[in-house]
Amino acid sequence: MDASDVERVGTVVDGGIRLDRALVALFPDLSRARLQDLVRDGRVRRDGTPACDPAMKVAAGARIVLELPLPADAEPAAEALDLAIAYEDDDLIVIDKPAGLVVHPAPGHESGTLVNALIAHCGASLSGIGGVRRPGIVHRLDKDTSGLIVVAKNDAAHQGLTAQFADHGRTGPLERAYAAVVWGEPQPRVGMIRASLARSRHNREKIAVVSDESGRHAVTHYAVAAAYPEASLVRCRLETGRTHQIRVHLAHRGHPLLGDPVYGGAFRTKAARLSLLARDALGALGRQALHAELLGFSHPRTGETLRFESPIPHDIAALVDALAKA
Repeated sequence: MDASDVERVGTVVDGGIRLDRALVALFPDLSRARLQDLVRDGRVRRDGTPACDPAMKVAAGARIVLELPLPADAEPAAEALDLAIAYEDDDLIVIDKPAGLVVHPAPGHESGTLVNALIAHCGASLSGIGGVRRPGIVHRLDKDTSGLIVVAKNDAAHQGLTAQFADHGRTGPLERAYAAVVWGEPQPRVGMIRASLARSRHNREKIAVVSDESGRHAVTHYAVAAAYPEASLVRCRLETGRTHQIRVHLAHRGHPLLGDPVYGGAFRTKAARLSLLARDALGALGRQALHAELLGFSHPRTGETLRFESPIPHDIAALVDALAKA
């Protein structure tokens, strides 16, 4: 054990369960994902013997020693960026993310991300939460999708929020709603899209609808809020939250988002059918017309239901206004 580690000890009460589940019961302030990483890193001993498999079964009465590293400085650099903060307390922060802001560092986006800004804003409280590349991040928005995102500020909040997002709101108040401007008018005007999603075999940067077992269950509920010549304003509610889910589901139904260069490329020529005012607004948009306008969840510490709304931003509002005037 390094000098910078903290040793924590516990005794298994309920035997015959997986090691990672036993660890969650013993150390409930740590997320299961983090505990699994610690096991794989060789930082857990069972009755004095290293235990490196989170799935191994443990017996009642087993003595568990956990070597918990003290929080290390996050690798991404702190950068003081302007943040639109919708809510903040000691456990979490809700950000109204602008379009163009990448959520977490990745190749090609090592700086200027939401994570960089959060490290500067929140300081050491984010260290070690969710991994150094994604401290506190429990869900994400695409770079060019604007709207509400919640970030945990400590491990207990991270664990609680992660569980809610994994549950998809089936047993709690988790709620996510988006405004989207799509080509055409979906029929029926109110409906549900149920189609499994997986990484495209032809383009690893894209997600595709699949019918085999490689797909992950995905459900989007939608309602047409307003219909215009060539396009519609649609409200979407997520029953699941897969990568690019709304963009892929609506494109799969023949109604890709306006301005979506990945899933709406085949509809690019349809811009010629728009009014001059709408064409100019679409050109000024320069992104997919998607905004996370509602986010609701249970506070991971108090249990209070929190609900936040974000108005449609100016660029999408200008597009909607131009379409309405056609």
